[in-house]
Amino acid sequence: MPEELAPLTVRDLKAYDTADNGRPFLAVVVVKKLAGKTASNGNPFFSAELGDRSGSFSCTVFGDSPAFEVLKTAGEGAVVRLEGKVDFYQGRFSPRLGKVVALSESELGAPGVLENLIETAPENAEALWTEFQGFIDSLAHDELRLTVRAVFEEIGDTFRWSPAAVAMHHAYRHGLLEHTVHMARACRALLPLYPEVDADLALAGILLHDTGKAIEYEGTLATKRSRRGILQGHVVLGYQLTRKAGMRAKLDSDRLERLEHIVLSHQGEPEWGAAVYAATPEAVFVSMIDNLDARMGMVQRALRQAQPDGEFSERLPGLSSPLLTKPLPPAKVE
Repeated sequence: MPEELAPLTVRDLKAYDTADNGRPFLAVVVVKKLAGKTASNGNPFFSAELGDRSGSFSCTVFGDSPAFEVLKTAGEGAVVRLEGKVDFYQGRFSPRLGKVVALSESELGAPGVLENLIETAPENAEALWTEFQGFIDSLAHDELRLTVRAVFEEIGDTFRWSPAAVAMHHAYRHGLLEHTVHMARACRALLPLYPEVDADLALAGILLHDTGKAIEYEGTLATKRSRRGILQGHVVLGYQLTRKAGMRAKLDSDRLERLEHIVLSHQGEPEWGAAVYAATPEAVFVSMIDNLDARMGMVQRALRQAQPDGEFSERLPGLSSPLLTKPLPPAKVE
């Protein structure tokens, strides 16, 4: 591999097309996922997801490749410098890896390295947190406000930087905070249309609905589920946080039950992780706003990562479709 090659971002790499097959490249990426599998002939291989702040890609690393042992030793969350050649599989960028070297702690500390690897929410995190605190303060019901405040006194630092998912939506640093603030904004905008919904209860439910994710997810450069996340899941973990805080705040039993129900039902469908179906006006309201912002979060991220001359994104699993990313032409002004 020629030494003069400059490292490329994932966005740069995805700008290549099949006419560039075999082109050598250099990149510095995070090992986001590393799934060990066995081929039909009995040989081991990895299905790997590698990425930086501009996006990610998947590739297959076979057991006889020198990269296999390096990735096996480095593991998920490691940062590696890789040399490879451009290739595509079923129309998606899926390079052939050559030399792979794990970066040392001192190399990770070099200026700009981590900043180029960690994807963060596009909005300022401090401004989002200030706005979030304002939503808590706006709750008029005293015990409800104390309940919400108590939960974030316990998990606030982790909540502020946590992603909202491993892969589906707002899956980046501060993504959980961004997702929750966006939902709270939508709540404020939509509440006048639905007077049947108790405003304080709905807003409190939105602020608490995903708090279990602060416990479910762990990892600095690559997000994975924790032991408690695997064994209990964020819906149950959020319910536990809410119930404990509500009882300490002496929230009346009816409101506490309804607040718990919002957390337990916000995923919408049991196959999506909901413990129960939404069965109160506030729970239905919160579940629908959650679904809206999750899907629009996928849209916003795909648009941010779109190639300038591209027309469609890759297929987005959460939307079951590629997304049209080509901008709408400006309207003609007569």
